[in-house]
Amino acid sequence: MRRSYRVLAAVSAVGVALLASACSSAFGSTHAAAGVIVAVGAENEYANVISQVGGKYVQASAIMSNPNTDPHTFEASASVARTVSEAQLVVQNGVGYDTFMNTIENAAPSSSRKVVTVQDLLGLPDSTPNPHLWYQPSTMPAVANAVAADLAALQPAHTSFFKAQAAAFISSLSAWYKAIAAFKAKYAGTPVATTEPVADYMLQAAGADNLTPWALQADIMNGTDPSAQDVATQRSLFTQHKVKVFLYNQQVTDSLTESFISLAQANGIPVVGVYETMPEPGYDYQSWMLAEVQDLQKAVVDKVSSERL
Repeated sequence: MRRSYRVLAAVSAVGVALLASACSSAFGSTHAAAGVIVAVGAENEYANVISQVGGKYVQASAIMSNPNTDPHTFEASASVARTVSEAQLVVQNGVGYDTFMNTIENAAPSSSRKVVTVQDLLGLPDSTPNPHLWYQPSTMPAVANAVAADLAALQPAHTSFFKAQAAAFISSLSAWYKAIAAFKAKYAGTPVATTEPVADYMLQAAGADNLTPWALQADIMNGTDPSAQDVATQRSLFTQHKVKVFLYNQQVTDSLTESFISLAQANGIPVVGVYETMPEPGYDYQSWMLAEVQDLQKAVVDKVSSERL
């Protein structure tokens, strides 16, 4: 089963905290200005898009935003539960990636809360193998439009503003799209290796050929031990120089993934770190995605490693 974020064992305590916050004040702990919509993104990349679309009419916060921690070991605390329960708009990934959000929302139901689940927005089944939906180029335009629609429902007087902001955000993705297209035009079929399928959607869009066995990617993502055969296959990609770049999940490493990094480096294969949560400060969603493509191209063209953004 896919590794998902852990909810604290004391769910009943979280429920009590939610009830207490609901009885004491609506949206109290966020200290939002009057008339400002309180919104939450389960992951900071979604919170960033909410902020860009909502502008001054929205106060958006992220539940997960630390690029230096393993997001798969996140524990939802009572304070996180209060933050989510007080939100008027929530954007979450789905596909088993942030199931703790459903637990919190169910513990503090609200008929007025708007919830955008990206999995549902894209019409994806629960069996979707790769949950890192924000690396898919078509994802955030759909999210931006959905956010604009829900914000407009919450504040109809600002409908035109939200729509214009969403359109501007979508237009600003053009640099990323052009970089993907340019890479594909020149370097389609470039063989690469990965640890997890973090950036796989982007690699596919760029025409890269990921030679790492899917089973190994899935096992590492799910926190299980890959088969000896798959590990041997992965190692051969480096020792036999079958790939030109090695991309790894910069936020989640262990002795096995560290050994892959060392083996790639020993064989002169550039290493690129990719992220599950947006690096902060210094990036918005657009610049983050563009930087990931640029690092991929630098690795292929100039043989430059970029392990950190």
